Amino acid sequence: MIASNKTFAERVVHAVGFEAIAVLICAPIGAWLMNRSVLEVGALTLVLSSVAMLWNMLYNAVFDRLWPADKVARSVKVRALHAGGFETGFIVIGVPIAALMLNLSLVQAFMLEIGFFVFMLPYTMAYNWAYDLLRQRLFKAQAQRLQVQ
Repeated sequence: MIASNKTFAERVVHAVGFEAIAVLICAPIGAWLMNRSVLEVGALTLVLSSVAMLWNMLYNAVFDRLWPADKVARSVKVRALHAGGFETGFIVIGVPIAALMLNLSLVQAFMLEIGFFVFMLPYTMAYNWAYDLLRQRLFKAQAQRLQVQ
């Protein structure tokens, strides 16, 4: 059994790790696909990343409260619902930001967000699944060390 209560510090580490990897992937690829400068797309990516970190911590806190890891198995279905809910909420948040920063119409910004969604949905699912597995292994190893002492 894994601990379901995550500390604020752990939530920060989770969110920063998620966003750092996403920025390193999305900024250069987005610049190339949109024929914009890396600086321009990088700035948007950093702003969206910062907002996403806050959304990530809030969303995951609510998710963990409603579906605690020690009571609900984190199956593929649960992970898919988790990732889909997160990304849908973030599209609502991100469209006006992208429109403002890149001087796009809301429709263009929505299309941009859909492009990010195509990448971010499987990335979100994979990152959180890997994070949960690593966390579970760390707690198991810690529990085994405590039993030996």
